[in-house]
Amino acid sequence: MGRAFEYRKARKLKRWGNMSRTFTRIGKEITIAAKAGGPDPSTNPRLRALMQNAKAANMPKDTVERAIKKATDKDAGDYKEIVYEGYGPYGIAIVVEAATDNNTRTVANVRSYFNKHGGNLGTQGSLAFLFDHKSVFKIKPKEGIDLEELELELIDYGVDELVEDEEEIILYGAFEEYSNIQKYLEDNGFEIISSEFERIPHELKDVTDEQRAQLEKLLDKFEEDEDVQNVFHNMKEAEE
Repeated sequence: MGRAFEYRKARKLKRWGNMSRTFTRIGKEITIAAKAGGPDPSTNPRLRALMQNAKAANMPKDTVERAIKKATDKDAGDYKEIVYEGYGPYGIAIVVEAATDNNTRTVANVRSYFNKHGGNLGTQGSLAFLFDHKSVFKIKPKEGIDLEELELELIDYGVDELVEDEEEIILYGAFEEYSNIQKYLEDNGFEIISSEFERIPHELKDVTDEQRAQLEKLLDKFEEDEDVQNVFHNMKEAEE
């Protein structure tokens, strides 16, 4: 098992247990994708992929349709995707991905969370060297598929790790190879369960239980913010 898979398995974001927050997050992504590439999933690969994510999350069809319609609504807020980077207490690196229609509000909130919990907001790109930005696809295995052969073939499309996990296959590839990987999977009849982008730390930092409790409070503040889509960090998870 590779580093990416082990880290991914260890990440237990409370938000994923909160269905309404998950729907809000995917809904914003759908609106942004529909605005950028049009509301027709057959001609908009990113929208097509997000609709698969919505299906995997059991998001109601009318909620998906509302999110697409919002992209053409003149009165709807115009979401921008923004990345904030900073350090929490004890030198833990934190990357916050947001989708907001008011950057002034969002940056003020993010800065205040860092400041109140012993951290500080840094400049954009300052933590890029600590994380790998990855495209992550979950697909259903096909009858009689040879995973080694599939992995060798996918290397040419930007995949650098393939992991079998229960009844699905997880593929990791470079962030910029997302559309190439998606095209290969669709062209070759693979069922894509979901796809997303993740920031996987090169190394994880140990903290004490007391330090972890303080850091969790900060991470919770980010997770609870309506503008925040994802939070990534390099804190080592607690031992089971």
